[in-house]
Amino acid sequence: MTDTPRTILVCSCEDTMPLDLAAIARANPDAAITAARQLCIAEAGLAQRAAGAGALTIACTYQAPLFQELLAEAGRAAPTDFVNIRETAGWSRQAHAAGPKMAALLALAEEPASDLQMISLTSEGVAIVLGRDEAAIETARRLEDALDITVLLRQPGAITPPAQLAFPVFRGAVRSAAGRLGGFDLVVDDFCAPSPSSRGALAFGPAKNGANSRCDIVIDLTGGAPLFPGHDLRPGYLKADPASPAGIEKLIADARDLVGTFDKPRYVEFRADLCAHSRSGVTGCTRCIEVCPAGAITPEGDAVAIDPAICAGCGGCGAVCPTGAASYALPSPDAGLRRLRTLLLTYAAAGGTDPVVLLHDGEHGAALIDALARHGAGLPANVLPLAVNETTQIGVEWLAAALAHGAVALRVLTRDKPRHDQIALDKTLALGRVIFAGLGFAEDAAAVIATDDPDALGAALDAIRPGPAVAFPAQTLPLGGKRQVQRAALRDLHAAAPAPVDRIALPAGAPMGRVVVDVAGCTLCLACVSICPADALSANPDRPALSFAEDACVQCGLCAGACPEKVITLEPRLDFLAIAAPPVVLKEEEPHACERCGKLFGTKATVARIREKLAGKHWMFSGANASRLDVIGLCDDCRVAAATESGLDPYAGPARAPPSTTDDYLRDRKAREDGEA
Repeated sequence: MTDTPRTILVCSCEDTMPLDLAAIARANPDAAITAARQLCIAEAGLAQRAAGAGALTIACTYQAPLFQELLAEAGRAAPTDFVNIRETAGWSRQAHAAGPKMAALLALAEEPASDLQMISLTSEGVAIVLGRDEAAIETARRLEDALDITVLLRQPGAITPPAQLAFPVFRGAVRSAAGRLGGFDLVVDDFCAPSPSSRGALAFGPAKNGANSRCDIVIDLTGGAPLFPGHDLRPGYLKADPASPAGIEKLIADARDLVGTFDKPRYVEFRADLCAHSRSGVTGCTRCIEVCPAGAITPEGDAVAIDPAICAGCGGCGAVCPTGAASYALPSPDAGLRRLRTLLLTYAAAGGTDPVVLLHDGEHGAALIDALARHGAGLPANVLPLAVNETTQIGVEWLAAALAHGAVALRVLTRDKPRHDQIALDKTLALGRVIFAGLGFAEDAAAVIATDDPDALGAALDAIRPGPAVAFPAQTLPLGGKRQVQRAALRDLHAAAPAPVDRIALPAGAPMGRVVVDVAGCTLCLACVSICPADALSANPDRPALSFAEDACVQCGLCAGACPEKVITLEPRLDFLAIAAPPVVLKEEEPHACERCGKLFGTKATVARIREKLAGKHWMFSGANASRLDVIGLCDDCRVAAATESGLDPYAGPARAPPSTTDDYLRDRKAREDGEA
């Protein structure tokens, strides 16, 4: 929020939409509001006179470039916010009731944008063209003036040798590929060069496997399977059907532009110290790897590595990461929820009721909303659109915060046929439905609208039947990382729920729950404590005890994998009482005191169990040596002293059988054969 008074300019766009100035003023009491009919034409002077204002918001995006010019001519250097209230609110069959929504959309302009970090990719234009026939060579000819071209043909047919070899041509098949624009690494099998004496058709010499090639750009005209998952998301990898002239033309145009230095956003912030992927060779959480469509996430030691140059910004990793190690940066988790909070609370303050939040992206969703406003009934007055970078970035904290702050429903607008797997969004909504149903909300309070048709979007929104709204919307200001804002959103949701319960059972794989320990079989070895990445399991430094903080558990399963007694299982659930509750003791035992010096070590149960397992079962503790069981109850120092005093000879056991040699095996085998004969 700014400290200087804000000026808001709103326009009825030649009276094509009504303006409820009273509602806008109620929600923006500290702003100076000016209304116009033709702000971009006849009343453009209003914008120029506002150039010297502090914070300035103009409720028009259609003529934003014109307003920027007018304000610059008037000497304004400060940034100006432009807000669309026409297609999102005013151009609607219910425009007469859209005043509270306009007020809420205008209030969003006061929320600061997240700082965006950029990374640079540099390409010098070294390109490899993969193909099978003349299409690859012809494409290379057309690109040789712009790129440093090499052609690699896989199982080529009869190809006429060129009159002049302007670029290298080889035969080979790509075994593996890695990298991105400016840094591809290919491993090629069956690699060989053509014979310079090739006459009627290219003839190739001896081949070798495992050849390495580095390049900046990969152009794939093989017509086969792509080299990378989500290949259209991989910077620098261009693929087209060799039988499609239009596809090849587009590929050539795109390839010519891939020389130079390019900036791309760093979509994800990652902290390896919070990652629960693995410990001590035991694999735990793999959620982010499973949902990444671009193949940008790979295991790296105890954590994972996210390559920002490959990351396409879907945000799925941040949505499913249980620890907050991976968090979306466009915007940050708390900044995104602050925008959601501002939208809903401002709408309510302006007199709006039964708000439905519509989350959408800027490419598909914004275009569909625009089409519905221009050619259809427009958005209903109670549907509040909120643009996000990618709909797959939405985590369960978004769903919980929306309902906790007063929304009666939440809808996510996606394509009818998504270009990439939306597994992260599907997991989020499935978990949200279980939580909502458990707290008395409508099970379909959060759902997807998958359509490319604006009329279908309008029909789906009209069909929403508001579920129970919270009596007292939450006022919590989201602050902190993903884990913190999720905890706060769930706590607010529980406090405002129609039918709150203390615990909700969750499906397998949910990122929250408890560990169940069979205390009878637990030896308090504390292997689970040393491997827990979230510090959910802890030990008491003063006595043998195992404690558990359910609020910190991310259900990674590392503790169960590391337990030598296999007495740990996972129980996915959401325990609202455990939020901010102190750890509970799962098992506690009396420490064992050294039977000689009194020093505490181990536990009484462990010492007794070891004695039970050794008594009468080993020569060192059997028969005449049974008294040696006493050393089990001694600490390290006293055990050495007792062994020395008693003259214990560790080599004084029963005689061992002589080792068998090869001659023994051969002699025994011959004896068996003779006996059988």
